[in-house]
Amino acid sequence: MSDKKVVSDHKDASPGQWSSWRAQAVQLAAIVAVVFLAKGAIAEPFYVPSGSMEPTLLIGDALVASKFPYGYGAASLPIQITLPETGRLFGDTPKRGDVVVFRWPGDRSQAWVKRVVGLPGDRVQMRQGQLFINDHAATLKPDGVAQAEDDRGNTERAYRFIETLPNGVSHAIFKMRDNGRLDNTPEVTVPPGKLFVLGDNRDNSADSRVSVRDGGVGLLPIDNLIGRADAVVGSWDLGMRNQPVWTWLSGFRLARFFTSVH
Repeated sequence: MSDKKVVSDHKDASPGQWSSWRAQAVQLAAIVAVVFLAKGAIAEPFYVPSGSMEPTLLIGDALVASKFPYGYGAASLPIQITLPETGRLFGDTPKRGDVVVFRWPGDRSQAWVKRVVGLPGDRVQMRQGQLFINDHAATLKPDGVAQAEDDRGNTERAYRFIETLPNGVSHAIFKMRDNGRLDNTPEVTVPPGKLFVLGDNRDNSADSRVSVRDGGVGLLPIDNLIGRADAVVGSWDLGMRNQPVWTWLSGFRLARFFTSVH
């Protein structure tokens, strides 16, 4: 009986091949780590889906939030996981007038953007549509008429004002009506570790004037901060979705590309 040999098509990888695969895996891991670190420690992109910050931010804006101005906490991570709150590393308090991106207290998987107007210890109140901080009125200067857009693409006439906070920071706001439901509020003293935030579209913003239970922000915990909105890096008019595809390029708002957020 003759011996039989079993021939296999499998060839063991040479040491050189294994070394090459390991090097590629290390390079890929390094790239992932750098991207994760950059998003977690430096800046992170976000998309604006609502008109609550008009005219400062428009629906369809893509903005970049800088992480370092307020330090780092669980909310700073690019993926949201539940961690015990232990304060913020290198933490700093925002300034009045800063536009901030934060985890919504009602669902921390959602990132929202508003403007900080009240710091810990401040007394904040709306009186007939005018903002008061520690009994000092934020001045309002009429700045023409514009169109405010809602989440469904509809537009509404809006009065534009330049609001100047008591610390001298100025920015544009929209008012669509007098005596709106959020134009008169009780005076609130902002407690330690919290912020009072408003949307620049004052008649279309669920912010610190509205409780979390009712779909607003309530008093925002500083630990929920992701970062400061510093720049709009791109913008596209979402209304173009209802137009023929070949016209979509005209929806890019080139004038808003790489502009600072005020």
